[in-house]
Order: sequence, then C-alpha cells, then structure tokens
Amino acid sequence: MGIYGSFATVYDQFMKEVPYEQWGDYIELIFKKYQYNPHSIVELGCGTGNMTEVMAKRNYDMIGIDLSEDMLMVAQEKAWKNNRDILYIAQDMRKFELHGTVDCILSICDGMNYILKEEELYQVFRLVNMYLNPGGLFIFDMNTEYKYAQILGDNVFSDVQKNTAYIWENNYYEEEKINEYIVNFFIKQKNSQLYERFEEIHYQKAYSMEQVSFLLSEAGLQLLEVYDAFSFQPPSSESERIYFVVKEIQK
Repeated sequence: MGIYGSFATVYDQFMKEVPYEQWGDYIELIFKKYQYNPHSIVELGCGTGNMTEVMAKRNYDMIGIDLSEDMLMVAQEKAWKNNRDILYIAQDMRKFELHGTVDCILSICDGMNYILKEEELYQVFRLVNMYLNPGGLFIFDMNTEYKYAQILGDNVFSDVQKNTAYIWENNYYEEEKINEYIVNFFIKQKNSQLYERFEEIHYQKAYSMEQVSFLLSEAGLQLLEVYDAFSFQPPSSESERIYFVVKEIQK
C-alpha cells in the first residue's frame, strides 16, 4: 500500500480539479435518502484531508485516518489554518483502532481498492462493524474493473503545472485484477531552476460487486444499495466508479 511520500507536498495541486464540495453534497444526499443524521464521522484513507475538511465545515465531528504521515501533516496544517477541530490518526486502515464508536464511516476516492487481498478487505469490514454505532452507515466508493481495463489500461498520462509535473504510467494485470500506477513527478526546488524527481508506485485491485457484497455480509454488515457514482442509478457495465451504502446490523 503506497504511502505517497514526497508527493504529499504537491498532491493538492494535482487534485485541484476534484469537486470535493459536490462529493460532500452527494454524501449528504445519501444521508437524506436513508433518513440518517450522523454526528461523528470517520474518514478512512483521508489523505491530505480535503473531504475531511468539507465534512467538518458542514458541522460533522470528523476523524481522519491515513497510513501516510506526510499526508496527515498537510491535512493537520489545513485544520489549524481553518481553525477546525479534526482528529487525524496515522494508521493502516486494515488495522485501525478507535477509542469509541461513531455514527458513520466514509472511504472516498477509491481507498478500498488499495486493499489487495480479500481477507484484508474482510478485516477492514469487520473493523468498520466493530466501530460503527448500531444502525450506522458505512459509505465507500470503488473504481471498477471496467475503468482499470478500458479507461486506464496500459496507458501513459502526464500533467504539467507551475513548478510541478508528473508522468503516470498505468498497467492493468487482468488475471490478478491488479492495477499498477507508476508515477514520476518533478518538483522545482526553491531558489533554483532545478527540478527534483520522485517516483511513487501504487497498486489497486478490482473487486466485483458480488465479492464485496459477500465480504460485507460475512463481516456482519448489510449492503443497502450500490450506485453509479454521484447518482442514485444502479451501476452499468460502463460505470467507472461505484458507491456502496452499507448499514451496521450486528456486533
């Protein structure tokens, strides 16, 4: 599982087109649809805290969990700057621990795809069940196999911005259903015309809805619905991102 290392310093520049506020709107529409009014929310795989900030601004009591201390340092700086009382914890989501239960757990921007083994995904779901209040919601998204195989495929992408650039090589291994990201990014050094190169390698796994549904059930969670991202329509064969809405039903 990648830790994002030096990329944490420029991550937000490359993610600035992501409509986090609209994502927050969608999460709240899910709350409304299921007539649920959570107060305390944990975000697994929170990264630099963009979604955590969005939800904290909407008066939810937020906890952010991420494996990368570098990412969390950026997230904490945002919280201090915006005077937000957000608890950030450096933990592996496969082994996360809380001091008590919460009303809702979120994982946005394909965090669950970073779990490469079914038994480890099951363990995440078991922990979610353990730390959700009775009747609490677990909402997460996943990239689909269609996206990995047909959209990302074995392609190369690049982006150039002020003082930064990246080259992203993508490889999808169909038999293992593993997607490999090799990202080389270049950061201009202060008071210099030189750029420093860093490389990050990340892996994600494609899971079928049937696999995820089975693991959720085994973990004591109830799958309420699966949606094509940012809608309340069922996924299609060409859905690139799907959302799972899950309810805690037993300890």
